[in-house]
Amino acid sequence: MDKDRVKGAINETVGRAKRQAGEWTGNTDAQISGAAQQVKGSVQKAWGNLKDAAREADDQVHRDAEKASQDEAAAERRDLHKTK
Repeated sequence: MDKDRVKGAINETVGRAKRQAGEWTGNTDAQISGAAQQVKGSVQKAWGNLKDAAREADDQVHRDAEKASQDEAAAERRDLHKTK
């Protein structure tokens, strides 16, 4: 899990709490600050999700390439064995 996902979740939660507290107390500065932090957290989380997805895709490409290489080597061994 990417650290941006964790930081984003924290910022989103803290921002939501600040915004809600600002609504309860009528403090518009707290509402605005909380909403901004909440949005920042959402963006941070999305960025972390994107980085995780890119890492997973890269890992899958490497696994697929390794599997193809192994399959090719096995086919070559079978072909050599058949010609003997």
